[in-house]
Amino acid sequence: MDSKSKVTIPVIYLEGSACTGCATSTLCTEYPAIKNILLEDIIPGFKLNFLFHPVIMTASGNLAMEALEEASKEEGFVLIVDGGIPTKDNGIYCVTGEKDGKKSTILKEVTELSPKALLVIALGTCSSFGGIAGGNPNPTGVKPLSDVLKENNINTPCVNIPGCPPHPDWLFGTVENVLLNGLENVELDDLNRPKAYYGKLIHENCPNRAWFDEGKFAKKMGDPGCLYELGCKGPITYADCPIRQWNGKTNWVIGSGAPCSGCTGPDFPDYVGDFYDKIIDVEVPVNENKK
Repeated sequence: MDSKSKVTIPVIYLEGSACTGCATSTLCTEYPAIKNILLEDIIPGFKLNFLFHPVIMTASGNLAMEALEEASKEEGFVLIVDGGIPTKDNGIYCVTGEKDGKKSTILKEVTELSPKALLVIALGTCSSFGGIAGGNPNPTGVKPLSDVLKENNINTPCVNIPGCPPHPDWLFGTVENVLLNGLENVELDDLNRPKAYYGKLIHENCPNRAWFDEGKFAKKMGDPGCLYELGCKGPITYADCPIRQWNGKTNWVIGSGAPCSGCTGPDFPDYVGDFYDKIIDVEVPVNENKK
């Protein structure tokens, strides 16, 4: 495909109440490589043009806000929102930027930009479900992106890509799928997560599953056995971490001996229990040979 027929998709990336972990994780993408994402084609014939990304852009101050204003005039842009949306006191607790002494909040930017967007992506668990940013006692009134859209009668399609942080494949694989097949052909679950990545329980593909089925549980970190009694949330968490793994398939959380924290679900972190406390609503096999 020649350059004249190439489709360029404008992208605006905003950060709400977040730790920058989602941005850091997704910028470490390997397939496609980050140079393809930023400089070349994400897939043949399609290029993403990041017009505003606060983590990697060089502009700041008035210049950055002017870049955001210009980006908002583009047609057919994709809006990616990383982080929860503070709503208390008109959202003053999270400011996107300041121009000529006037602050602009993430709440204002989301409500103004979302209706113009072709697609909105809630990146990370804070944006998708509230996450840590919206955890109790939530003094700034953080809400998930989807709640803010609903409350403001904004009907732009919204896809949730949760994770704390999300795997880069979950974001860019979804974008590729949308570009190739259209959003209407991307299968989502009842939480608007792509089933391609969130369609199965971690428990289904966990290498410790045999130990679980045999009722063999680790009692302390480093012990052989399933990590269920040490707080693993794999039996209630939907993600493909066991298969996809992280950092170029180097490892993943359970592979390194730590329990899954359940970070891709809407109950994280407040309602899945403490990291190392076992969940109690799972039927646990009993090891008959255990003395």
